[in-house]
Amino acid sequence: MWNDILFSILEDGWFAAIAAIGFSSISNTPHRAYPACALIAAAGHSIRYVLTWPEWGGMHIIPASTLASLAVGVLAVLFASRIKCPAEVCFFPALLPMIPGMYAYRTIEALLSCLYHTQEEAFGHYFYLLAYNGLTCTFILLGMVIGATVPVFLFKKLSFTATR
Repeated sequence: MWNDILFSILEDGWFAAIAAIGFSSISNTPHRAYPACALIAAAGHSIRYVLTWPEWGGMHIIPASTLASLAVGVLAVLFASRIKCPAEVCFFPALLPMIPGMYAYRTIEALLSCLYHTQEEAFGHYFYLLAYNGLTCTFILLGMVIGATVPVFLFKKLSFTATR
């Protein structure tokens, strides 16, 4: 049982790390920052994955994403001085695997369904889906932005001396 749980966490982190390296490579990140970006992405995504497990409290994805982004921001500030890059170089690619793509897709799908259906009952159902998925996506993104940037401002001296 514990082996399966540990494997699931490591697998989630592994795929987030691969995605972060991919995002790092297309955003012209220095090669020396790739391992840090991968490690930070794996840690952040794994934290969110564990926080949303029903067996361990089943936190909603919005606060789980905010807390995971806070961890990503703290790790990025700590790694920034080691790799001689700004913290943003680390946390932007690390946050991209946590973007709520399915919620965004379902928002657009519900919007198109609202425009297609003219009956009030069907329209009301799809409008509900539009509002739920759109608000969830928006608040996940807002929580990620706040969670990742708060450590940069809290540890201002450490984060701004990273590039000197």
